[in-house]
Amino acid sequence: MSAQKPIVVVGSINTDLVSVTKRIPVVGETVTGSDLQNHPGGKGANQAVAVARLGYPVRLIGRLGNDTFGAVLRTHLEEAGVDVTGVSTSDGASGVAMIAVSEQGENSIVLAPGANSKVTPEDIDANISILRSAGMVLAQLEIPLETVEYLASICARENVPLILDPAPARDLSPDIFKNIAWFTPNQTEAAFYLGDKHSESNSQPPAEMARVFLSNGCRGVVLKMGAHGTYLGTQAGLGSLVHAFSVNAIDTTAAGDAFNAGFATALMLGKSPLDSAVFAAAVAAISVTRMGAQPSMPSMSEVEAFMKDESLQVAREVVQR
Repeated sequence: MSAQKPIVVVGSINTDLVSVTKRIPVVGETVTGSDLQNHPGGKGANQAVAVARLGYPVRLIGRLGNDTFGAVLRTHLEEAGVDVTGVSTSDGASGVAMIAVSEQGENSIVLAPGANSKVTPEDIDANISILRSAGMVLAQLEIPLETVEYLASICARENVPLILDPAPARDLSPDIFKNIAWFTPNQTEAAFYLGDKHSESNSQPPAEMARVFLSNGCRGVVLKMGAHGTYLGTQAGLGSLVHAFSVNAIDTTAAGDAFNAGFATALMLGKSPLDSAVFAAAVAAISVTRMGAQPSMPSMSEVEAFMKDESLQVAREVVQR
């Protein structure tokens, strides 16, 4: 695979401080956690490590602080097989996410961005050779929005496909959509972008939601609907629902990152968008059966074995729309 064009991830790098609780606390409530764990995280780093675990070459562009967390995170990324040539160091703190995970696998996250807030368009220009080398670019919204929008314009100019994971959901310039190859919101994010910014879901059928996003100009949409599966829509007319794999979820942290990494990797390996979505669903399904973000990411052999399990065949049915 080393001769193939790498996937380049532009995004956040964090330390995740994770506590397991009986339930997610409500406003004003204190709950007791049964454990406190320290994991490497950040949506950008999660996706980069997930790609590396799948055995595909990956490079990361981002920023770390010059604190202890930053040094540990850089070492971890290198050991995971991520090329960190594009990761700079800033004065101050690295990003930290404080995550509460319920016994049902749900999570609530508070993010202190630290050095991630210092990723600027100048960082994109400084790493233009890395971006030009890419077969595909992955981005999220845990770095400044102006940087993501500038990145999208550069990817369009250099003819490099961009997959945008709009998380956490933030208002986007309408112009960015025409520079996106794949737009991959989950249910909460889809509701946000369809005008219901205070809802966790949207009552519209997934085909209708996809049509709205496609009308904005992006070439493809992947709606990540959790246990309800994944819906793909493209400008070329593809409209398909991929059923979810049924697993015992213990921690859904970074499931979306696992999916995006799996989707990009499969596309780069020459799979069709539909087959890539099934592969990505398997990567995400395995990840939620394990604690933590990056520690939960599976290897290629694990994904292949999982998908060969005959008890999971029903999850691979595809319903055409």
